[in-house]
Amino acid sequence: MSEPVNPPDEGELEPVRIPDPHLEEIEASVRKLMEQSAQQTQQLDHLASAPAPHTGVSPFAAFGMPGLGGPPPAAPAEPQPILELEGEQYEDELDALSDWVDDFLLPVYGTEVTTAAPWCLRWQEHSDVVAWLHALWLAYQQHKDPEAGLSGLLVWHRDFLTHTMVAVRGPGGPLSACMTSPDRPAHRLLPGPPPSARTEKANASDAGVSGESTS
Repeated sequence: MSEPVNPPDEGELEPVRIPDPHLEEIEASVRKLMEQSAQQTQQLDHLASAPAPHTGVSPFAAFGMPGLGGPPPAAPAEPQPILELEGEQYEDELDALSDWVDDFLLPVYGTEVTTAAPWCLRWQEHSDVVAWLHALWLAYQQHKDPEAGLSGLLVWHRDFLTHTMVAVRGPGGPLSACMTSPDRPAHRLLPGPPPSARTEKANASDAGVSGESTS
């Protein structure tokens, strides 16, 4: 008489018996999965340690997002005072300034020529006037830029235009000896102050040393 089979206790699972051929297949599959996992781990470690190659092209360029991961944009050239320029560079800048003064500044803001507001048809020969108007032109370009906001040009009128025109065309300004009537064109460069006594003394001393060295 066969012995009765006792049912497993509650919560315990009977072990599953698998025929030997199936067991070998499962073992082979497990080994293959472990090998693939090891290869993936090596690849991840290599990617984590190696720096990303720099191609010079932003990966965000296709999305309209330059500058993220790519080379920084070139900075615009810094403005330079016109009196620091020389040669052809100075002449080109003076030509551009003259176009702005003749085509925009004077037709709009050039009041009548009087003794209280003189002018000069050869203002380009007045270095101080050139410097003033060039600075005014640079300020105009800055304040008409959209980044200056809606009040940009109002700030230019208030802080730059009026002050510059008074300094250039005032009764005691650099053009006061030039044309004071539209019917009498005139141009005159007033002499400026001579060098200081200290500079004259230094120049004389340098000249004496130079003369001794050549004798």
